[in-house]
Amino acid sequence: MLDRTATAWLRRLLTWLELFEDGFARQSQRGALRRYVTGLLSDSRRKSMEAMWARLSDPGTYQAFQHFITHAPWEAEAIWTRLREVVPDRTGVLILDGTSFPKQGPASVGVARQYCGARGKIANCQTAVNVALWTGTRAWRLGATLYLPEAWLTSRQRSRAKIPAAVAFAPKWQLALTLLRQVRAAGFAVTAVVGDAEFGDNATLRRTLHRARLPYALGVSSDVTVFLGTPVLEAPPPPIGKGRPRTRRRLPLGTQTVEARAWAAAQTPRAWRLVSWRNGANPAWRARFCAVRVTPAHDWREYRLAPEVWLLCERDLGPTPRIKYYLVDLPVTAPQRALVQLAHQRWAIEQQYQELKDEIGLDHFEGRSLPGWQRHVVLIAIAYSFLQHERGRRGQTQLTLPQVRAVIQEVLTAHFFMTHPGYLEWMLKLKDVQLRIWWSRPQSAVRNARTSSPSSNRTCGFPAYGFPRCSPCKP
Repeated sequence: MLDRTATAWLRRLLTWLELFEDGFARQSQRGALRRYVTGLLSDSRRKSMEAMWARLSDPGTYQAFQHFITHAPWEAEAIWTRLREVVPDRTGVLILDGTSFPKQGPASVGVARQYCGARGKIANCQTAVNVALWTGTRAWRLGATLYLPEAWLTSRQRSRAKIPAAVAFAPKWQLALTLLRQVRAAGFAVTAVVGDAEFGDNATLRRTLHRARLPYALGVSSDVTVFLGTPVLEAPPPPIGKGRPRTRRRLPLGTQTVEARAWAAAQTPRAWRLVSWRNGANPAWRARFCAVRVTPAHDWREYRLAPEVWLLCERDLGPTPRIKYYLVDLPVTAPQRALVQLAHQRWAIEQQYQELKDEIGLDHFEGRSLPGWQRHVVLIAIAYSFLQHERGRRGQTQLTLPQVRAVIQEVLTAHFFMTHPGYLEWMLKLKDVQLRIWWSRPQSAVRNARTSSPSSNRTCGFPAYGFPRCSPCKP
């Protein structure tokens, strides 16, 4: 059962926000923090600044509300650091992910013609790299960085979007590694790393995870090349004539690489095993899988062999089966079900993005500066972490954002009428007027309104909000 005590909810929200007040030097900033997070959790469909400000019961001035995001002297990175300190769950799988925000014009910081996951094609969008900790029951956002194409790092664009001089170009895989180091430095015990092909195709990222001894399950493209098993290198040939003898070992003659899609196509139907898995409390999923131990061939360009890993191929059960490919770093004795279970831990961040985008407004920011985007995103992480913290309370596991918004809106409504008693008087008078209009109409119209659609309330004198849709009892 949802705890419907609105004052208790408000008290817990304020207690949660107090954990971050050290990052805001001024009292006005702390008040703006409470207003902004409350706006993110409100029932506003759009989470742009103007829309959220309009829904608050004590909003202050819009200029102050906007100034808090665009110009106030506080650092988003310091708030991320504090958030990583107060997250209660400290162990789990780290999910690397890139998310895109479609945009119409060229003015938003970082926008460019690039692959847009939300559209499934090249489009005008922003792209951010995110990391989240998945504990098996809850996901926590631990960091996010906006990817800036090189075209945005010119002097003109830096000045327009307020991009600091210290920000240099970095590919997405490098941004992901930076976030990974920050998470580990904060004291989290990362049991494994998962991500899609945007990160799995990069050999440097995989090599870094091997050096850190972090198991992983990363998606890869279908054309990734591998050696089946681990090639046994031969000693270099004896020197001929004068000169320094060769010391670099070489592959045996006839050793060939194979693409992941070619190996999967060569497998017989009996090689594909039907495996089921479950994401959280959702119904079980099923697909067919086959796996083999391989050595990624990319590192051999530098005459060194990468560690041996699993190549996992997944074929769905649809009428036109699609095949996905993963490189999974688990022991050679790991069962296929364990490979499948780890590879599908990314489901947690897909569910998280649905809530973040649809309910809290991750992609609703309309500002054009980098500091504004960074601040909006970290405050969304604070709001989402409050929700996850509430889900950790007994009996609140299935808590949804609409339920949270309903309770918070109850608080905001009560606060509004307490601070504006004249509005309550006005509404009571208006209700009395509406009742008189209702009963002054011909009885045939009243009977028709009772049996018609709810929208007919408007034609009978009732507004579209705040009043019952059925006809009131005549005194």
